[in-house]
Amino acid sequence: MKRIAYALILLASVAILGEEDDWYPSKYGADDTLGAINNLSPELVVEAARLVKLGKTYPLGVVTGRETPAYPPRTFSITVLQGGDGTGKSIGTNRATGNDDLMFTWVGIGSQIDGLGHMGIDHVYYNGLKAEDIVAPTGLKELSTDKLPPIVSRGVLIDMTRYFETSMLEEGTAYNGKEIEEQATDQGIEIRKGDVVLFYTGWINLTGVDNERLMSAAPGLGMDGAQYLADKGVVAIGSDTWGLEVVPSENPTEVFPVHPYLLAKQGIYILENMDVRDLVKDEGWEFMFVLGQPRFEGSVQAVINPVAIR
Repeated sequence: MKRIAYALILLASVAILGEEDDWYPSKYGADDTLGAINNLSPELVVEAARLVKLGKTYPLGVVTGRETPAYPPRTFSITVLQGGDGTGKSIGTNRATGNDDLMFTWVGIGSQIDGLGHMGIDHVYYNGLKAEDIVAPTGLKELSTDKLPPIVSRGVLIDMTRYFETSMLEEGTAYNGKEIEEQATDQGIEIRKGDVVLFYTGWINLTGVDNERLMSAAPGLGMDGAQYLADKGVVAIGSDTWGLEVVPSENPTEVFPVHPYLLAKQGIYILENMDVRDLVKDEGWEFMFVLGQPRFEGSVQAVINPVAIR
């Protein structure tokens, strides 16, 4: 009720000022915290399951380790402890032994999902939620990725290297509505409401080969392309790059403009470092997409390994 009252006050203020800021309250409701996941349904899950003809599965997550390229200062480390307490002592008359693992890591590393609390506009996040109300050192009070239901829907893969006739797009190359629509048509793909849309740029092939170039810039989704996909009603958008959107930005004065547009304004989730190379080899343009993210309480992002099934 507080959110509804706040929304009414906001609308009244807008009318008085003669200005319009229409990205919140959300079209999914003033109290909504799930965004475009509302476009999923049991019927879409059944439709996606009908795409499975071969029984072939594709892991879309990269291996996350100490050398995984990451947006600075993000790092990852893992320590294996024998016996849990590190002593390695056997227990019981059967002399049982074992190992535990202890990780020190940023959650937004490797293949990841950006939750709706990841990026906003001037400290305002999805559905008008303010940082002062939802952000705490111990975790997000709202918009945490542990609250997301499984994302199971139709997945589509758009190969932008085919559109640009190259094995790898150059950094700073943007693809927008025109390019996306033309390449999807060429592949015989129609982007629909509730889809998870993935892009292949070839940029992932720099991993372990030229990590400095890999993380300094990237080809990617432009603002017009983001708006085009939002109008389609997609649930999530991902690519084989570390940040999905084009870097440097189309407007040199802006920094990561696609992120707050998708997350804060549209409630659309972002999937980064998606390894779709095997799907590209098999021309698996349409598939069942399955993601059950880790349920770390209060998390902004999550390391993920979604699965494509054909």
